[in-house]
Amino acid sequence: MHRMTLTDDDRADLEAVIRKRSGSAALARRARCVLLWADGERRVDIRAKLACNDAFVTRWTKAFELQGLAGLVSLHPGRAPVRPVAKLEARVLNKTLKHKPKDGSTHWSSRKLAAELGDVSFSAVQRIWRKHGLQPHRLERHLVSNDPDFEAKAADVIGLYLNPPAHAAVFCVDEKTAIQALDRKDRMLPLAAGRAESHGFEYKRNGTLSLFAALNTATGEVLGMTAPRHTSEQFVGFLGDVVASQPEGREIHVICDNVSSHKTELVQAFLAKHGNVQIHFTPTYSSWLNQVENWFSRIQRDVISRGIFTSVKDLDKKLMRYIREHNKSPKPIKWKYDNPNRRHHQFF
Repeated sequence: MHRMTLTDDDRADLEAVIRKRSGSAALARRARCVLLWADGERRVDIRAKLACNDAFVTRWTKAFELQGLAGLVSLHPGRAPVRPVAKLEARVLNKTLKHKPKDGSTHWSSRKLAAELGDVSFSAVQRIWRKHGLQPHRLERHLVSNDPDFEAKAADVIGLYLNPPAHAAVFCVDEKTAIQALDRKDRMLPLAAGRAESHGFEYKRNGTLSLFAALNTATGEVLGMTAPRHTSEQFVGFLGDVVASQPEGREIHVICDNVSSHKTELVQAFLAKHGNVQIHFTPTYSSWLNQVENWFSRIQRDVISRGIFTSVKDLDKKLMRYIREHNKSPKPIKWKYDNPNRRHHQFF
């Protein structure tokens, strides 16, 4: 006659059920039946002690053997989730990828698609989408470069990142234009337990400022300058600051985008005067190849987006303070471009 062997943990769980004062009496009776059976008690003795029959003993000892303690709560073994058949899966995928909802919606929801197909539940639709990595509710945006020399220009810029010329300095340069000095009309409610920081909806415009930044790719340091406007004269002036930050005569490579203010006669005259400076342009619509854009996203998040600025001067003060603090412990950006065929940037 087969007798189950209980582990120490099994026995402890069963005894805990029996001792529990507020527990189910029926559950405690089943647990005691399992213990008696595992301890070698005869059926006739178990029947006498528990006032039960042989079917009771067989039922609950088998249930515990199959499912453990959970088997004493319910004999129903459950069932594996129904997997959609291949034809149904193909129909769901075809409808999702090749058709739009008839009500004019731009994309499917699981419930809407299930109702359209009629013979599938929305949860089955969700399982199929999850299996194939489909997320109809999400939308990503991208900008494709139409530059015919994309590969050559990208290779030039990436080469400066991966294998810069010996003893040369490489700077990623760009401007963050028209940063607004916004002041809130209502007082700010500070962060508190159970409450996020809150700003008033209405604001006052106190003018705008442009921020010029040059990121040293080797050290991560940032050279910054603010200006009332974004002009070619200001850009050339900032290039002068970049040159002045380096030892005289050092070879300097500047990576920047194709905006018109970077290609004026003033810029050409500056380059003619400073033979040690060379500008490398990113392909059109590909400023994402410029590492300083990564740093701009940081200052946008940390200072500008939630900042409160009483004046343009206040805005300038807070931007430059952020740059000074950043330069106390700068780190170069770990940047990689692992798909040479990619000509676009995605926005999330």
